[in-house]
Amino acid sequence: MSSTLAAGAGLDFTLAQQLTVIALCALTAYISHMALAVFNDGVRPFLLDFIQGRTTRSATTAVSFGLSAGFIFGLGAPMALSTGVLNPWLVFLPTDILGMLAPKKWLAPILGGAWGAVVVFGLNGANDVAHDLPVDFITAMQQMSTPILFLFTLFPVLAITKQFGRKWGGLAGGLELALVVLTMKLWPKMFAGALAMAVGVLMLIALAVAKDMKQRKADKAAGVTAIVLDDDPMASLFSASAARLRRHLPLFMVLGAGVCVLAQMHIFGGGEATSFLIAKGQYAEAAQVDFYRVFGFIPLIATTALASGAYGIAGFTLVYPIGYLMPNPFLAAIVGAIVFALEVLALSSIGKVLGKLPSVRDSSEYLRSAIGDTLQLAILFGSLMAANAMGGGLGILVVGGLYLLNDAMGRPVVRMAAAPTAVIVGGILLNVLYWLDLFTPIKS
Repeated sequence: MSSTLAAGAGLDFTLAQQLTVIALCALTAYISHMALAVFNDGVRPFLLDFIQGRTTRSATTAVSFGLSAGFIFGLGAPMALSTGVLNPWLVFLPTDILGMLAPKKWLAPILGGAWGAVVVFGLNGANDVAHDLPVDFITAMQQMSTPILFLFTLFPVLAITKQFGRKWGGLAGGLELALVVLTMKLWPKMFAGALAMAVGVLMLIALAVAKDMKQRKADKAAGVTAIVLDDDPMASLFSASAARLRRHLPLFMVLGAGVCVLAQMHIFGGGEATSFLIAKGQYAEAAQVDFYRVFGFIPLIATTALASGAYGIAGFTLVYPIGYLMPNPFLAAIVGAIVFALEVLALSSIGKVLGKLPSVRDSSEYLRSAIGDTLQLAILFGSLMAANAMGGGLGILVVGGLYLLNDAMGRPVVRMAAAPTAVIVGGILLNVLYWLDLFTPIKS
């Protein structure tokens, strides 16, 4: 698979696409202001104190900014510029902050819409300027495509190994490798990791369910039964949170429709690997990748929503893969609204099911950890490839040095975003050295 993006990396949007992004950013900022949903999973638990009046809007905004800024500027913007595809870190994390920041309800959608306008009008100008520089670090960042796509394939193997041991992990790794080789040989136009990831995730789920069923049988044979307390304060909190979200069901349906339409327009990818697949025009493969990610996030999103009374801006993220596959935006809007309605209505039931399947619940933790581990290595490796493409050994020295310096300084930029940030800073530095006649750009 070539590292060159088949669809290019332009950020030219049609009027319909521009209006969709602006309207969706306005809506998500409004919903954030109401503390009904945020995109950042780390911010959601803090919203309970805000909802119950134990903390201020400004304090919650500070938490949101602190947990999101690195991802916006270090990951969201570089990924969008290098792929030509928008992503949730660039679109939804800023509206989390702006919506919470707005002191008045009417101001939140104005601020969100303004950010949407910056995204659709400002990024293209930045993209054009970057491509005209002597050292084109944006094109160099497309080198991240291959390591991200292929190393991401291994996340089920890591999750299986961590949860079920080396034996099952080794078996899963060998099986995935065989499937990748087979796919490349028999179906060269298909994303080589698609089938391997599907089998890996199914294997993880099967092992987790089998473990839970075995434990339940053992408990039943030993006469162990679960004791349910009707006055459990957590159960009461979960019930109140679910009821709060259901009261705003029409608003969530509009949100689901908007996110699904954005995904259907193929100008948006729900993750790092997905962004490159969308840029290459491989929509079915992108849908597969984001569908597999869902299993890692349903327990987290469901439990934090029930505990805090605030949902996820993208819900369980099922609207991403569904949107990629929809034939038109009208159908995407209808299906997206229905999916969000079903998710919100099913939250209490999902929470109860997860309580009975601890191994399945644990699998989501291992999946998210494995996704982070694979992407962290892939992004670092891809960033060093980009550094080599734009500056050879000097580029590697600058980008690798900035990454290591960030680690030594206590990671002011979160590790996932540190390497892409280093590529941009390094690219700017190499351009300055060129203008000082101290560096000659590498010829493509």
